[in-house]
Amino acid sequence: MTDYLMATYKRLPVHFERGEGCKLWDSEGKEYLDALSGIAVCGLGHAHPAVKEALCEQASTLLHTSNLYGIAQQERLGAKLAEQSGMERVFFSNSGAEANEAAIKIARLYGHQRGVKNPTTIVMEGSFHGRTMATLSATGNRKVQAGFEPLVRGFVRVPFNDIDSIRALAENQSDIVAVLVEPIQGEGGINIPDEEYLTELRALCDQHEWLLMLDEIQTGMARSGRMFAFQHNAIRPDVMTLAKGLGNGVPIGACLAAGKAAEIFTPGTHGSTFGGNPLACAAANAVIDTLTEQNLAQRADELGARILAGLADALQEQAGIEEIRGKGLLIGIELDRPCGELVGRALEKRLLINVTADSVIRLLPPLIMSDAEADRLVAELGALIRDFLGQSAD
Repeated sequence: MTDYLMATYKRLPVHFERGEGCKLWDSEGKEYLDALSGIAVCGLGHAHPAVKEALCEQASTLLHTSNLYGIAQQERLGAKLAEQSGMERVFFSNSGAEANEAAIKIARLYGHQRGVKNPTTIVMEGSFHGRTMATLSATGNRKVQAGFEPLVRGFVRVPFNDIDSIRALAENQSDIVAVLVEPIQGEGGINIPDEEYLTELRALCDQHEWLLMLDEIQTGMARSGRMFAFQHNAIRPDVMTLAKGLGNGVPIGACLAAGKAAEIFTPGTHGSTFGGNPLACAAANAVIDTLTEQNLAQRADELGARILAGLADALQEQAGIEEIRGKGLLIGIELDRPCGELVGRALEKRLLINVTADSVIRLLPPLIMSDAEADRLVAELGALIRDFLGQSAD
């Protein structure tokens, strides 16, 4: 049946039919441990009862009306996101890329309102912001951009976690209006900046009247050990984008703004037919309620520390390990060689993982994972890595 699908994905040879918690079952009834959460989407695991109940209840009354009318679920969700983040206004979309498009448009409008003819946004090497034309142009990965030139103008790229490179730009380029950055780079390889990086970025943006725009599509919704990763620092962004874990599998994105950025959009400047419809917002409301009621941000912090400690112990004397790093349940194991084949090897052992940036094993487990499941993940993955490094060294 794949003959009828565009060949945009190199799919693994498995079809999943059902899930529960941190486990999935394929069409042959085989059970798998999910350490990827649909790429940081199913933070509450699969078939979570609160999400299921919210979806069933909403689907039985109203799916969609469009944003021509008030949407009660959307209004409740906006209030919850503002309360949790300290942000002031929300625009709802269907995906992370669309949320980032909204952020980029806010930056452009902000620049033009200040009389900047060609508003420019600083972006980072190794970043990933999406696959639309604007967001792939902002992304710091040539593989994503290749073949889609000419790229959208208005971006200037600097190394991630290098505040001096941004200071240098500030001295030499007058058309900068914003900085777009992931608090932790996900697709780039779970790259964690220095502790003061975001604080220094906030200060630079304040100094030059730039917007600080944080892409929290992968780091948000409690995954980093805080509801939002910027909360590890005593700052607030001007713009923040969310998606992935917000709907626990139901497509929804959000662009949040505060202060001077909160009033940039006016009627007619942006929109979305499906964005923030009752069904998607019902799911997201259930997600936020569950995250807060069960204190899953703290759980992510504790569970991430347990997994990191376990991996460090399991791989402490193993040659070929460059670094084991993480924050909350964003975990990367960097090897000294490409290791993409480990994804297939793990699948054979009924373990779902991911490899990004060629040589970084990326783990994004559900926030509800038990200690026993976490220990199983460490044991099975540790054995796979040791075997892989031993064989590739021969």
